[in-house]
Amino acid sequence: MTENAGITELIKAVEEADSAERLTNALWKLAQARSPSAIPTLIEALGFNNPGAAVAGVEGLVALGEIAIVPLLEQLDGFNYGARAWALRALAKIGDPRGLELLLETAAHDFALSVRRAAATGLGNILWEKMDPEERVSAQEKVYQTLLEVLQDPEWVVRYAAVVGMQGLATAALPNSPMWLRQLLTQLGDRAKSDEELVVRARAQLAYQQLQVTAPA
Repeated sequence: MTENAGITELIKAVEEADSAERLTNALWKLAQARSPSAIPTLIEALGFNNPGAAVAGVEGLVALGEIAIVPLLEQLDGFNYGARAWALRALAKIGDPRGLELLLETAAHDFALSVRRAAATGLGNILWEKMDPEERVSAQEKVYQTLLEVLQDPEWVVRYAAVVGMQGLATAALPNSPMWLRQLLTQLGDRAKSDEELVVRARAQLAYQQLQVTAPA
């Protein structure tokens, strides 16, 4: 059996699955094949009312990496917030800068908290080395400003994600020590004392302590 024939059979198994369990198993097998031909089916799985299938779709897309970015951006479902949340998780894990503008907009303004949370986390995962150095400086500051806004989100899980995103951003920016880096540390220190949720305070304190060890004086 050729590789293309094998992928065709795996896709067919997804399409013909007659139970949630069989669908999830078929999608995991397809995801593990790591074939670009599987991308449309993996993206479609993000919209199924089946968390196991969606996780398989996300992991398959993440494994494929940057070649999945354009299809994800082009096929993002603006009406199905569940599918949108899973797609944002994939974009966030891949970290390709081509998804940056969408992550910025979504983190601050999407109506679904699960989507805002995924986007905020993803802002800390951007692979900045894939961006032109001249663009990188302003883009990182834009991410910082957006995460500051997200840190005021009414949902604690989104604020938690903003803290995680801030730590990721600061770690990436440390070598260049931008002017806003000290402000970011101050914001984390303040959040560690003031957030109404203990888990957010604890996560902010952890980020603050870990960054203090590595931040320039």
